[in-house]
Amino acid sequence: MPSFVVTPAVVLRSRPYGESDKIVSFFTELHGKVTGIAKGAKRSRRRFVNSLEPFSLVRLRFQERANASLAFIHACDLVRVFKSLTAHLDRIAHASYFMEITDGLVGERDENRAIFTHLTNGLSRLDEHGSSLLSLTFFELKLLALAGYQPHLGQCRRCGMGWREHRSGAWRFSLRDGGILCEGCAAFRKEVLPLSRGALGAIAALQQARGVPPDGDSFPLEALGESHLALLRFLQFQIGRELKSAPFLEAYLLP
Repeated sequence: MPSFVVTPAVVLRSRPYGESDKIVSFFTELHGKVTGIAKGAKRSRRRFVNSLEPFSLVRLRFQERANASLAFIHACDLVRVFKSLTAHLDRIAHASYFMEITDGLVGERDENRAIFTHLTNGLSRLDEHGSSLLSLTFFELKLLALAGYQPHLGQCRRCGMGWREHRSGAWRFSLRDGGILCEGCAAFRKEVLPLSRGALGAIAALQQARGVPPDGDSFPLEALGESHLALLRFLQFQIGRELKSAPFLEAYLLP
């Protein structure tokens, strides 16, 4: 019989299954995304007390099951509750979006410890400092990079023209090419979005940031808003569907 696996994890989503069970997806530190069945979770007063709610940081104990897609969730101990996060609707909106895009970009059992660290750091910043358009855009960009979808923003993806050196002409972001196109090359693509030089500069600077978001004073809200909308479309393109959390999030982004 396979042994139990113990690992830190973040609860991505949870749904009822039958009268007393739950199907829960976790992003774990050591085993990537794990989806399993928690038997008796609705009634349990010991193994799953307050530990299967989204955004929770937990110590997960699970077991693989032969010829089954769902793991068996044996126990789940709460490690950290992000109390401030769950007390404000804007923070809930941002956290829900974090969960959904992480869930969408990462496949089952795709181990990526850097994404686990990025997700837990993002939730901690959101819990301690509140939501902001700057932190949101930083989270999106770094997640895309860690998942292997980093946007290419230095030069046109078709002709190689650099936007910094050529100051005339409009620029577009191509969802299919995963980067920017100059005005001439953009004419050959349908799925393109306009991207101003201010937004290009903001995204490029945030891509180079390490660890935590930089000082927000140098990033105009208009440029950040434009950047986020482009990244949202790109995320939906890569995930292959519209994000359920996006409309809820948009209600809390700008005054």
